[in-house]
Amino acid sequence: MPLDASRNSLVLPILGLLAERPAHAYDLAVTLRERCGHLPVTRSTVATLLKSMAKAGLVTAREPGRVGNRPPRTVYETTEAGRAGLHRRVESGLRDSPAASMDFVLAVGCAKVLSAERAAVILDQRAARLASGRAPGHGPLAAEYWQGLVAAEIAWIAELARRIRAREVEWDERPADAGPVPATANA
Repeated sequence: MPLDASRNSLVLPILGLLAERPAHAYDLAVTLRERCGHLPVTRSTVATLLKSMAKAGLVTAREPGRVGNRPPRTVYETTEAGRAGLHRRVESGLRDSPAASMDFVLAVGCAKVLSAERAAVILDQRAARLASGRAPGHGPLAAEYWQGLVAAEIAWIAELARRIRAREVEWDERPADAGPVPATANA
């Protein structure tokens, strides 16, 4: 996959959706617009990313099929490498992405591919990392704003980890060898 395509913000939610079920580019674009309305999503971008992801071995394409009078559509599904990549991207996004970043938001949306305890542990690690960080040095008001933003994120993360552990967040636990748990934007 070209470097620019691998860093596209849509790769993570596309992998998450394909972990739920195989789909074609149009279906993915519609679902992404519904779930990730804050991201620019076009069918052509999704189709291009799917081709790049297929070349990288993250997804595989089925033979194009026709339904009714519609044009033939290629359906994609994740590969073993794609599922492993999804887990790595979710873990990295939850743990390592910058404060107040879209990478974190997208990882939260796919967090249910991890076990509940694994997600809670990673969120705890993120909160600890953010708590030990420093505010950017762009003047006292900017630093004050940043500290407030980070404090709010830490509080939200701590509460989410608590809710996950208390089973207040619906989480479909499956054995590790059963494959990924469906990802949703409602984590």
